[in-house]
Amino acid sequence: MPLQMSAPSALEYFATLVQNDDHFPLLEAAASIAQDEYPDLDLQQVLGDVDQLLSRLKRRIPTDAAPLQRLRTLNQFFFRDLSFGGNVNDYCDPDNSYLNVVLRTRRGIQISLAVLWMELAQGIGLHARGVCFPGHFMVKVNLPKGQVVIDPFTGQSLSREDLSERLEPYKRRSGLIEDFEVPLGLYLQAAPARDIIARMLRNLKEIHRAQEDWQRLIAVQNRLIILLPDAWAEYRDRGIAHAEQGHSELAVDDLETYLVHAQDALDIDVIADRVASLRRAQH
Repeated sequence: MPLQMSAPSALEYFATLVQNDDHFPLLEAAASIAQDEYPDLDLQQVLGDVDQLLSRLKRRIPTDAAPLQRLRTLNQFFFRDLSFGGNVNDYCDPDNSYLNVVLRTRRGIQISLAVLWMELAQGIGLHARGVCFPGHFMVKVNLPKGQVVIDPFTGQSLSREDLSERLEPYKRRSGLIEDFEVPLGLYLQAAPARDIIARMLRNLKEIHRAQEDWQRLIAVQNRLIILLPDAWAEYRDRGIAHAEQGHSELAVDDLETYLVHAQDALDIDVIADRVASLRRAQH
């Protein structure tokens, strides 16, 4: 009898993509996030669309082009010719995080635009990395004469003064002034691929939580827990979403996992009370 091989679920597929930091396919993992909203999405089509853009870009670049010329050609192609940019009209639309939609509409948020831009940059031999800058995802490129930091929302290159200015509100909120001054370079560390996917998912998480869309929130939490299995607060947040959906048993499982592992957390008593009330409701 022939073996019946069932295709992996979208979540199982995501788990295989993110299991190893050494071979972490950032573009594919980012594109796969959209499968929760678009279950029939053909991921290979999305990757193929990016490959086609890369082929078009490569045709514009002489083989002996210097890194700075490559960067300028990329920015002209991406931000001007293709008109990729930030969705200023509907910043909180979940579609801004789904690469299949961003490729079609040419509109997204910083991080989704950055993932596409970095894929093209690396494809033409540039050393490009993402930067988890406070409140605003950036990209940076190391060139022979120094580092260029770019806002993927607009394509603007940012000077040290620009970056320091953007940091001010964050530093004031965090109390990082004068005696607690932190060098700018610390905010410009390259972000690992796992952190980039986590930030994409947490953007969606905040949108769904604000809309009290518990079903979609749970789907995002499932991915976050696969991506970051020791991030115990994600179990708490999924548990609360399950409770809101009336999934008492699943809620208790997640909240108890949180209680066991996050014993120094400030909300332990509140969560313990929530578990107790869920258990009472089960009987």
